[in-house]
Amino acid sequence: MPVAGRDYPGSYAELLAWFPDDDACRDYLEWLRWPDGFRCPRCSSRKGWRLRSGRFECSACGLQTSVTSGTIFDRSRTPLRLWFAAAWQLTSQKHGVSALGIQRSLGLGSYQTAWAMLHRFRIAMVRPGRERLTGHVEVDEAYVGGVEGKVYGRETETKSIVAIAVEIENPKGFGRIRLGHVEDVSKDSLIPFIEGAVEPGATVHTDGWQAYWTLGDCGYEHERTVMRQQSDPAHVVMPGVHRVASLLQRWLLGTHQGRVSPEHLQAYLNEFTFRFNRRRSRRRGLLFYRLLEQSIAADPVTYRDLVANPRPTGRQGPRPSRPGRVAAVPAVERPWRQTS
Repeated sequence: MPVAGRDYPGSYAELLAWFPDDDACRDYLEWLRWPDGFRCPRCSSRKGWRLRSGRFECSACGLQTSVTSGTIFDRSRTPLRLWFAAAWQLTSQKHGVSALGIQRSLGLGSYQTAWAMLHRFRIAMVRPGRERLTGHVEVDEAYVGGVEGKVYGRETETKSIVAIAVEIENPKGFGRIRLGHVEDVSKDSLIPFIEGAVEPGATVHTDGWQAYWTLGDCGYEHERTVMRQQSDPAHVVMPGVHRVASLLQRWLLGTHQGRVSPEHLQAYLNEFTFRFNRRRSRRRGLLFYRLLEQSIAADPVTYRDLVANPRPTGRQGPRPSRPGRVAAVPAVERPWRQTS
């Protein structure tokens, strides 16, 4: 288990002391990516040397690479110390932070830069090969968006549909969750979501919607409750999914003012899942550590890949305010490189 004060900073003051420049940030990423020394990403050779430019050259295949190559930081012109500061704000604040908040606090020149940084972090929040939910799992759908009239039941014209799966640890406790943006509430959309989120053999509790009727044929124990036949309301019969849906709506409206487009909704669902599943962590610095750990394992993505409409809008964000004078924080000698 990583240790605060040695493997990751325990406070914002320590963050400033540990990473005063990009060299310290780059060394920290090298320590995370290659804890046993340089390994060539092409041929996996451990033999190589550092060039004067700071890059590495493999002695076996001749590849020249850097610690940020093949990660979300690849070819970014934003200084690494700002990336680290954004990661700290994203993980240290209970309800997260918006792109406008990041732009103002870090003094970035454009809103697009701040938005793209946070979006790349959201991509990294999904750990490759993560375990599926087990045990007793509640599954249902929720709708996010504005007020919509003249629709009934599961009908919708403008809202986005979010499939929710929640582990139930005890009658009042919830475990991990999985969220997915689905096109509709048909069997072709909901069954693949469950298969990707829940381990076969688990007990899946759903309402009486017909799209779930074939769950028993997919290797699950299906517990089906028809809400019209219950005397208790739905949020009492299935408290997990309704609690998560309520928290999700509150987070989207509070932190992001409801300004989340359907094209990017899944990225925000990834962030909410990352936060909820680590809600019991008492050390915010450990979340910062985990996010950077997953960031160097995620594939690179360009701004053009992120935006739904890559054409420039011509709009610029507000000019960053001039930072005030802050007390100098003395730099430290890279604690992560010290041996106990």
